[in-house]
Amino acid sequence: MEKTKVGIIGLGTVGTGVAQLLLDHGDRTARHAGRVLWLEKAVVRDLKKPRDCDLPDGILTDSVDEVINHPDIEVVAQLIGGIEPARTIMLKLLKAGKDVVTANKALLAEHGAEIFDAARELGRSVAFEASVAGGIPIIANIGQCLSANQVTSLHGILNGTSNFILSRMQAGDDYAAAVAEAQRLGYAEADPTMDVDGTDAAQKLSILAHLAFGARAQWNDIPCTGIDTLDVQDVEFASEMGYKIKLLAVADLVDGGLELHVSPTLLKAGSPMAEVSGPFNAVRVDADAVGRLMFYGPGAGQMPTASAVVADMIDTAVGRTKLTFQTLELWSNRPARVSAADYANACGRFYIRVNVEDHPGVLAQITKALGDQQISISSVLQHEATTPGADIPLVIMTHATTEGSAAKACEAMAALKCVSGPPVRMWVRD
Repeated sequence: MEKTKVGIIGLGTVGTGVAQLLLDHGDRTARHAGRVLWLEKAVVRDLKKPRDCDLPDGILTDSVDEVINHPDIEVVAQLIGGIEPARTIMLKLLKAGKDVVTANKALLAEHGAEIFDAARELGRSVAFEASVAGGIPIIANIGQCLSANQVTSLHGILNGTSNFILSRMQAGDDYAAAVAEAQRLGYAEADPTMDVDGTDAAQKLSILAHLAFGARAQWNDIPCTGIDTLDVQDVEFASEMGYKIKLLAVADLVDGGLELHVSPTLLKAGSPMAEVSGPFNAVRVDADAVGRLMFYGPGAGQMPTASAVVADMIDTAVGRTKLTFQTLELWSNRPARVSAADYANACGRFYIRVNVEDHPGVLAQITKALGDQQISISSVLQHEATTPGADIPLVIMTHATTEGSAAKACEAMAALKCVSGPPVRMWVRD
């Protein structure tokens, strides 16, 4: 059977999984590709470091140039994270005539236009299924399978680390304990900042928004709030009212354009998205022809992500990627089909918690702050004070209003003498 020689740059967790699939299941990949994907070279930083898979002699190298300049390697899985040297290596691979598969969502979110322009100019392709939602084939489904549709809404739990932490907090852990458990189990890095502050989800949302809507949203322009300041008492209050909190990435097509944001959100308990627990991801897509679809699965991990990478390598070797790559014109100079809507005009319900003094007239001051912004109250939750004279939490669920009005109401509350600390405000999605 014909061989397509391939390379891997970066033999970390995902790269090792890719190597295992190529070496241990070559018959499987050959059956789907109609050719053998022959692992020719794998680039690592330290040749002496022990590996979790047995590689034939001659495959390992610590020189990227051995892959870039190899005349027979056609497809390369570039699995280095971060921006540099990943960007430089990617451009060199394309210039050397290689087609590239990547899982690096940060690189695409930051330099997608440069990389894709270079690939088009050079007649090469870039496949990136593994860059969003790990093993869930969301890129292929939005870019190809739903091409007869206009996507109207996309809501996603796109970060498994934060979802695991929220699941632990739902079970009673405080934030610090939940993070420590995520790190112990390998779901969180030693520095989990990009996961818990929403950066990772915003980068993935920018990619999905580009693919589904033709938007040109920079990830750092997307309004973003993480879970790193979330208090366990808000998880408990939400649960008491029949909700679970998830870090939700939202892209909704509205009259004013495309509404984009990432934020902790109350979801009705029992709804499919609310019940996504642990390190799993989910994406809900609404489209005009097909209706509502739900994609669920492992959003990270060695073999789920390696599965997506190898699938892209097969499609690239067969030639399917090149056809769709040229047709989709991703990150091209073509004008954006939709622009970002004004976030202040985004409409929805809100959860608001304020810590207030326990004396008569306080509730009237709070409701006035809401009324001044024409915000109607759906329900109020207030427990009796357990300590005389102590501040008590007051939880309000609003009817539909705008983000801008809710923000102004919370600013007015924060200025009241009876309020201690800044109000907590989260979206509610029923």
